[in-house]
Amino acid sequence: MISFVLPTRNRPTELHETLVALGALDGLRAEVLVIDNASTPAAVVPDELPNGLPVRLIRCEENLGAAGRNLGVRSAHEDSEWVVLLDDDSAPIDAGFVAALDSQPADVGAVMADITLPDGTRERGGLPEVFIGCGVAVRRWAFLAAGGYDESFGYYVEEYDLAAKLIQADRRIVFDPRFRVLHRKVNAGRDMNVILQRLVRNNGWVLQRHCPDEHLEAMLHENERRYRAIAEKEAAVEGFERGLAEFRATRAEQARLPLAGDLWDRFTGLDAARRALGGAHRERAFGTCAIVSPGKNEWVVRRALQELGVEVVGEEFSPDRLVVGTMSPGPMLDMFEELTRTGSDNALIAWNPQVESPTFTRFGGVELRRAAEGRPAA
Repeated sequence: MISFVLPTRNRPTELHETLVALGALDGLRAEVLVIDNASTPAAVVPDELPNGLPVRLIRCEENLGAAGRNLGVRSAHEDSEWVVLLDDDSAPIDAGFVAALDSQPADVGAVMADITLPDGTRERGGLPEVFIGCGVAVRRWAFLAAGGYDESFGYYVEEYDLAAKLIQADRRIVFDPRFRVLHRKVNAGRDMNVILQRLVRNNGWVLQRHCPDEHLEAMLHENERRYRAIAEKEAAVEGFERGLAEFRATRAEQARLPLAGDLWDRFTGLDAARRALGGAHRERAFGTCAIVSPGKNEWVVRRALQELGVEVVGEEFSPDRLVVGTMSPGPMLDMFEELTRTGSDNALIAWNPQVESPTFTRFGGVELRRAAEGRPAA
């Protein structure tokens, strides 16, 4: 049994399209729970989808943000092993994810989807063991044991807090390409000042809660530097400053639950980078590399290369390898596929999804699904 859980607020058209997509999936033993975050007027849903899936509407008296999913998970059928968390503008492309969930080992607490946008690129965000909320399946009991989403986050970064709690409980979070989700990603009404306010505050909370003592101040400084730069680029410095002030005012209220060193390395992606780049280096040693397409947690990539004794140089120096400089799975895989499409035979990514699937192909010490194999149409 599978329970789909999706929050919605004042987006009836998007909700309808998502229900249509869920209603087109065949062969599922499942239910759909729609969490109405105080929409005006209230959301309206059918009792049943064309494929026979029952639909339940849970009405909230206030907007709980992403934490509205907690109500859905708690209300899910007691036979549901997995809850598939979606947004009201995202849905699985096909039912291939069922086999992906059924085959997971017992220590896997969550399965990340391969999330595609309408233009054919992948969703940005997340880390090798930090999922994106619009496309992830979580074991229901693991979600509940971890306490679900923290309501204080609203939207943005709440997945990082929950992922840290799952890792703390020694649950693995994995990526499986058979779980394919299309995120239509409606951007209307998004206020960049509000987004930057939430990003700097919520990321600060995650660090204050989960970062080991020896790294905390350096990571908080990097968080501030990163989001100030983004705020300046997006003309949202006002929101950034509000968020930074909020974080500083509430920092002492965040309960410290720091991850052990090895778990922190999993959370940041450093463990994944060490394994992937280390494997590539053992398979075909390289002394120099250039970082291309730098992004989220680039420092992890650089740290893993430094530990291998690899010198990072500019592309103009004809390095032995090109290494994609982000630990965010979507941009990482997109950039790697672009490099291989254009004929590069020396490109690497610092992540190995470690799944056994015929849709994955081995290249340079890492496995990934190539663009030509099963990517959904835009």
